[in-house]
Amino acid sequence: MLDRRTFARGAALTLVSVALRSNAERNGAPPRIGFLTPGANPREPAFWQGMRELGYVEDKGIVVIRRSAEGDLARLPDLAVQIAKERPDVIVAVTSAAAIAAKQATSTVPIVVVGSSDPIGTGLVGNLAHPTGNVTGTSTLTASAAGKLIELVRQLLPGAQRVAAFWDPVNAASQQLRLGETLIAAAKLGLLVRIIELRKAHDLDVAFAALDSERPDAVMATGDTFFLANAERVGQLGIAHRLPVFSSSRVLTEAGSLASYGPDQAALARRSAIYVQKILNGAKPSDLPIEQPTKFEVVVNARTAKSLGISLPQSILLRADRVIQ
Repeated sequence: MLDRRTFARGAALTLVSVALRSNAERNGAPPRIGFLTPGANPREPAFWQGMRELGYVEDKGIVVIRRSAEGDLARLPDLAVQIAKERPDVIVAVTSAAAIAAKQATSTVPIVVVGSSDPIGTGLVGNLAHPTGNVTGTSTLTASAAGKLIELVRQLLPGAQRVAAFWDPVNAASQQLRLGETLIAAAKLGLLVRIIELRKAHDLDVAFAALDSERPDAVMATGDTFFLANAERVGQLGIAHRLPVFSSSRVLTEAGSLASYGPDQAALARRSAIYVQKILNGAKPSDLPIEQPTKFEVVVNARTAKSLGISLPQSILLRADRVIQ
């Protein structure tokens, strides 16, 4: 026999158990996850690793509705509509651009953004602690870190006076925020910044060739989708034209650029999987605060520095989280 308190505790546990079932599970169907990405991105494999660690494996308990813009961000809105029509339980959007497209496509399906550069500045949420609407997830804070990247330029190149900053206007929402922070930080350090617009991979060759005559002291390429997709080419061109390239992503540094300052994006992507799990278990996006990075990493490519004839200060070598030899 059960006394009243034991029965009450058992009933409460039963109610919690029921509340933690997703709509799909209540209907006896596997959870349906929409996955929207602008193209090849190192966050994608890290996210799915996080999902596997939580027990979610595609075609083995979950259905994934996958759409990729394959590097053409202009396709994202149509792809987001396609996913929304499939009525997933949650949409995972890699980068701010994908999340913006998903939010425009649906106001009811929960959206987990994997690494938004600035969730408030891009209009995804109104408050990080209490997200409004149907969007939550993780933030890379790369816009606010742009100033630190400029400082790294000055530390590695003490005599630097002029910097060329590449940007992709197709992803203007987050790129403009980064550029704004870059210009503010550069002005404080007395650096002049020339902004160069790039839209296609071929534009990289044209831009570097044009810089041969101008000879800026450094080139800045963000960790945006365009530059991630062309990371090796950026590194090759930087060395070929003897121009040190800085970015917010270690992916570019590993591919041959000189240095980077930014968050551990793979770790954030794995953390994003926890948001998906919570939503599938009944949580609302507005109940899940946007997670911000707690650790930023400095990565330096010593091989590239040697090729460019740059002597790396001991202070930077000691500070770096990784030095590529």
